[in-house]
Amino acid sequence: MEILAYGVQADEKPMLRTALDGRHGLRMLEEFLNRNTAPLAAGYEVVSTSVNAQLDAEVLRTLAAGGTRMIAQRSTGFNNIDLDVAAELELTVARVSYYSPYAVAEFAWTLAMAVNRRIIRAAHRTREFDFRLDGLMGRDIHGMTIGVVGTGKIGECFARIAHGFGTRLLGWDVAENPYCRDELGMTYTDLEALLAESDIVSLHVPLLPATYHLIDAKALDLMKPGALLINSSRGGLVDANALVETLRTGKLGGVGLDVYEEETGLFFFDRSVTGIADDTLARLMTIPNVLVTSHQAYFTSTAVGQIVETTVRNVEDYLAGRQSENTLVPAP
Repeated sequence: MEILAYGVQADEKPMLRTALDGRHGLRMLEEFLNRNTAPLAAGYEVVSTSVNAQLDAEVLRTLAAGGTRMIAQRSTGFNNIDLDVAAELELTVARVSYYSPYAVAEFAWTLAMAVNRRIIRAAHRTREFDFRLDGLMGRDIHGMTIGVVGTGKIGECFARIAHGFGTRLLGWDVAENPYCRDELGMTYTDLEALLAESDIVSLHVPLLPATYHLIDAKALDLMKPGALLINSSRGGLVDANALVETLRTGKLGGVGLDVYEEETGLFFFDRSVTGIADDTLARLMTIPNVLVTSHQAYFTSTAVGQIVETTVRNVEDYLAGRQSENTLVPAP
């Protein structure tokens, strides 16, 4: 059987080839799955997609009409898939429920440190032999209060690193993480108190209807003056327009974003020649204390290797008629 994989990054290609060698055929496309590219899947029983794929009702119906029976998403998030329509069409859907949480947690701290210590501005200056320190003053992380919004696997890893810096930890989640509470000394509180007391707020919750624009104008207004906001989870957690307006007031010390709510069609593409039409993102990227990266927090050899291996297992489970914790829509 030959698998069609959409949205494959250059560094991901050899890993997919190796994982599938001797098992199944593989066709890889750099293009992402959307309404325009869905017809390319005609004749492929199994299609593999990435987090920025568009899997709405129209795309799913096109896939089903072309003979696709299984979708193997190479990500943890699945808010881009209409699962109800997939079930209606009897399409099996699986995701990667787990990969290295250290990849994302470490990158979240990379953003926080870079914003706090003005690393991007400093690097640009020194490349032009400007070695002044004006405007580069940061703050010690040690002694800060760190707010961790979502204390699952990634949030726990982020908190472990924060604990190593010697910080006070605040947490918010629907359920308390015993390790964070008992071993790291995290105090669980309501979101309003966390925002008001934290010097750094880092987001590690999934994007659900209940968490959409969790950080809106009201939440931003609650944040401590000079605080840093870090989002390496899902773009829709933050109301980007409200964030721009808050940043214009000078209230926040800085923002690090690896995700953006309208990133589809932008992130993972080269727009250096054409530019972008998204005024909100363009405005964000012109603000000196904002650092935007292109959804790369997960992108380590360890994490991507685990994603690929799990995706292959998901395909094998489908072919054998098995379900696992990765199954979102089981075979009929």
